[in-house]
Amino acid sequence: MNHPWIVYLTAYLSDRVHRARTAPTRGASAVEWVIITAIIAAVALGLATLIRNLVEQQSADLEQTFGGGGGTGGDGGGGAP
Repeated sequence: MNHPWIVYLTAYLSDRVHRARTAPTRGASAVEWVIITAIIAAVALGLATLIRNLVEQQSADLEQTFGGGGGTGGDGGGGAP
């Protein structure tokens, strides 16, 4: 297992891992941005669904209270004889 390529790869990879672990971070990575965006989208979708359900429930309550509206619309008002 002391083949020169294995020794080289081991040294190279250990150096890369060491540099990756000790490198200062410079802002959020792409993965973090995707996670943040997904969370914001999920919250927005949840709020939109909640608002829609509340509006539909209030609409149904008003329709039940006032008997569905319906009506004929009247004569439009101000009609000439």
